[in-house]
Amino acid sequence: MAVLSPSWAGLRWGLLGVAAFSFTVPFTRFAVGSLSPLFIGAGRAVVAALLAAAALALTRQPLPTGPQWGRLAVVAGGIVVGFPLLTSYALTTAPAGHSAVVIALLPAATAVMAVVRGKERPPPSFWTMAVIGALAAVLFASLPGGGFGGLHWSDLMLFGAVVAAAVGYAEGGLLARDLGSWQTVSWALVLASPLMAVLAVVSAVRQPLSATPPQWAAFAYLAVVSMFLGFFAWYRGLAVGPMAQVSQVQLVQPVLSIAWAALLLGEELTWPTVLGGVAVILCAGVAVRIRLDRNTSTAPRGSRRSRVPTHEGG
Repeated sequence: MAVLSPSWAGLRWGLLGVAAFSFTVPFTRFAVGSLSPLFIGAGRAVVAALLAAAALALTRQPLPTGPQWGRLAVVAGGIVVGFPLLTSYALTTAPAGHSAVVIALLPAATAVMAVVRGKERPPPSFWTMAVIGALAAVLFASLPGGGFGGLHWSDLMLFGAVVAAAVGYAEGGLLARDLGSWQTVSWALVLASPLMAVLAVVSAVRQPLSATPPQWAAFAYLAVVSMFLGFFAWYRGLAVGPMAQVSQVQLVQPVLSIAWAALLLGEELTWPTVLGGVAVILCAGVAVRIRLDRNTSTAPRGSRRSRVPTHEGG
């Protein structure tokens, strides 16, 4: 039996994580057909937090220190509270394919936050591509409404979700150097669980839970895979590495999400969606590559400088 080299093993795990995350947008769009977006965003975090608490207890992970709890709050605010809730509300009206194109800006946004957080000095070309990518995403989002004045609240929530996740991923990437990768995500889930539990209960009281079995299955996927198990595969890929290569496979995620939206939800695959997705993905890919190349070229010879992983996740 052939043994995979580290590069192929890392890419395999990375692709598995990206494939898992790619169902997040279409499944959320499907679930909000009957379930409250507040319940979907909060409830899935509660289920994932229970799994995370069990994993942390079974592996006897040490408790984070005082300052680390503050940084975990930033991570939780971005990837446990902000991104799931904002995307759930946005997808009540925005098509899944449309949303996937806007969210494709996330790799570049995460790279920008990592640069700011890590006090890096990337070349002007990095900022140029990041700005072009943002403008491409805004232009695409505004096209269906007939110009820049056509942006809807759902688009603003999607952009807010991108910013929230970018902040959470950048801080989480730095914190993972001390706590470990999956441990950082797990502690963030546990930290946010009291708030998310309250929100889930409030949502269930305001709108009684009623959905079809397929919609409950979609919710279960969002809770177990998108919020928890997907991170295990993704972070495993980043750990095996090389990180610069593995982090690039995240650019496949919006392509897969658009394809699932067309196949599973029957959404029309229009030329604006295709062209908008290509433009945003290319800009994000170039921006991330510039940053990774810059870090590699400035690292001391023979060193293995750690970099913040720029990824989308669920």
